Amino acid sequence: MNAVSRLAVENGRLENPAEVLLDVVDVTKDYETREGDEIRALDRASLSLADGEFVSVVGPSGCGKSTLLKIIAGIEHKTNGSIAYRGKPDQRPQGGMGVVFQTPVLLPWLTILENVLLPIRVLRLPRKAAAERTRDLLALVGLAGFEGKYPGELSGGMQQRVSIARALVHDPDLLLMDEPFGALDALTRERMSLELQKIWMSNRKTVFFITHSIMESVFLSDRVLVMSERPGRIIEELVIPFARPRRFELAADPEFNKLVARIRDLLGASIDV
Repeated sequence: MNAVSRLAVENGRLENPAEVLLDVVDVTKDYETREGDEIRALDRASLSLADGEFVSVVGPSGCGKSTLLKIIAGIEHKTNGSIAYRGKPDQRPQGGMGVVFQTPVLLPWLTILENVLLPIRVLRLPRKAAAERTRDLLALVGLAGFEGKYPGELSGGMQQRVSIARALVHDPDLLLMDEPFGALDALTRERMSLELQKIWMSNRKTVFFITHSIMESVFLSDRVLVMSERPGRIIEELVIPFARPRRFELAADPEFNKLVARIRDLLGASIDV
């Protein structure tokens, strides 16, 4: 059993404040349609993340998973609720955040090296040290020697590796990943899961990972949070007990399949919210 498995947790939130890196409490998000109707995307969604923890979120399509991630990232505003960093309300992570979306969103006219360095330019951080870190990150994701290539010369999986390196280049405290492997074929997706596990084990960033793949969530995570249908909220949490590094043979383990089946049952159930 890993260290995070022994954390005191309840309904997606850590019970010991000293363990909490990011705390999301009763976050609600309402949208207004063109016709003036109000739609509630999130309803009192609560969760917390420990420093160095890998947490996945699964839920039905349209339940507000991506909306929740964007609110944490500051891309969208919440209607109600609170978000605290190390106990400080509305405080952004001091080391910043890295965000990886489903599509790599690379600039085609820039080299791979320059694409990874984009956050350094935006944040006006020292370039010399960052360039060295960029080369190390590209080596970590298996792209050493591709620094001078352009995005159009890389496969989809390779481009997504570039986007992960870019999200890590400024050494963020928190890595937010919104269905990062959703556009990849099954074989590439499996390879990327192994790559992400290797990357996470090398730097132990706190990861908040959105996915539609139940098996992917169980394979990668310390905890899996399950969301209800819209309006989304956390309805159950599963602690994943397996030691790392994990291999795909784990899928034959009865405990692994029990966890997968439990999540599948939750997602297939009719949730009264």
